Amino acid sequence: MKIKTSLVFLCLILIMCNPSERTKALIKTSNELFGVIPDKMPGSENDTLPIINLGRKLFFDTRLSINDNQSCNTCHNVLNKKAGVDNLHLSAGVYGKIGNRNTPTVLNSGFHITQFWDGRAKNLEDQIRVPLLDPLQMAIPDEKYIVDKISSIPEYKELFEKAFPEKMGRIKFEQITMSISSFQRTFRTSDRFDDFQRGRYKSLTLDEIKGLEIFLSVGCAKCHKGPLLGGNSFQKIGIKKNYQNTEDKGRFNITGKQEDMYVFKVPSLRNIALTAPYFHDGSQTTLDLAVKNMGELQLGKNLTEQEVESIISFLNSLTDKAREN
Repeated sequence: MKIKTSLVFLCLILIMCNPSERTKALIKTSNELFGVIPDKMPGSENDTLPIINLGRKLFFDTRLSINDNQSCNTCHNVLNKKAGVDNLHLSAGVYGKIGNRNTPTVLNSGFHITQFWDGRAKNLEDQIRVPLLDPLQMAIPDEKYIVDKISSIPEYKELFEKAFPEKMGRIKFEQITMSISSFQRTFRTSDRFDDFQRGRYKSLTLDEIKGLEIFLSVGCAKCHKGPLLGGNSFQKIGIKKNYQNTEDKGRFNITGKQEDMYVFKVPSLRNIALTAPYFHDGSQTTLDLAVKNMGELQLGKNLTEQEVESIISFLNSLTDKAREN
């Protein structure tokens, strides 16, 4: 038994030290389907350190809400290795009223084609404007109100002057959304899967490599593709099997087009292990349930327990290295 165990261990070492042609082909395929997360987000070329610093302060400031009890970070927590979500089924606004959608992560969100589950905001600036003025979320009555409120806080005067020296004078609402979005563009993550795609084959364990192979073979990459493994397309939830929640009609509520009924933005899988619960309505409490149900709903496949475990093993490699336990 000891001899057999030693031989198995030796084989594993040899495989990891000398990647097979199969592993090299897997790296090539991964780069073709996914690719690594880009170094910079769109729009970051105009971001300066003073603008980012201003955005950082605003992002964590509860005074951006009507009753001073909720900041951007309340729902999109990025502190203490959190993944830009609150990990709640559904989130509550300033008056405690619960919304109808699960909070998406802000990590890497500047790379997405649009913002929100239904894509109703075209960029980060638009995405920031919506919760500020939404009566359910931060409940600011109008743009002038928040501009006057921030302008009345002495500590912000110098921060805005440093961030926008060429536009000295009255603070503008666009400067508020621009600075917060600049800070959000710093939320770029880096994980072991990117390292693997760069040819560092030891970055993934054998279980994670097996999980990647199954992820590809069962068809997950049909929707979860591109550098974020999602975030770049829209898809109906319930292609092969009707989804249980028929109240939320997705993009149909935005476009009015029948083909957009129950269509949502495909979520990014980067940092997915940290962002439970899952789906637009937060109905899936654990990652194994989410994977299994995705197989049934989108692929028409009853994934085995082993297949689910292997896929989750791969998904764990998508966690930001700075946030890994």
